[in-house]
Amino acid sequence: MTKGELISAVAKKAGLKNTEATKAVEAVLESVIKAVAKGNDVRLVGFGTFSVVKRAARQGRNPRTGAPLKIAASKAPKFRPGKEFKKAVA
Repeated sequence: MTKGELISAVAKKAGLKNTEATKAVEAVLESVIKAVAKGNDVRLVGFGTFSVVKRAARQGRNPRTGAPLKIAASKAPKFRPGKEFKKAVA
């Protein structure tokens, strides 16, 4: 499902116009992104949790030469599906 298809599905399900559904979907996505970027978790009961995972700096190897290299610490977004979501997919 693409973003456009999601917007159409939301519009149909909620009885909204596509422009209204677009604003709603965009607002939700923007809010989730901003909250997670600040380091906060976003918990949507039944759906899942969006959070940030901190990855420690580590030693890696160049696959071509085998030379060691440093991989810097980083942060990455993570999604953990909720119980109802898992149940629906299974």
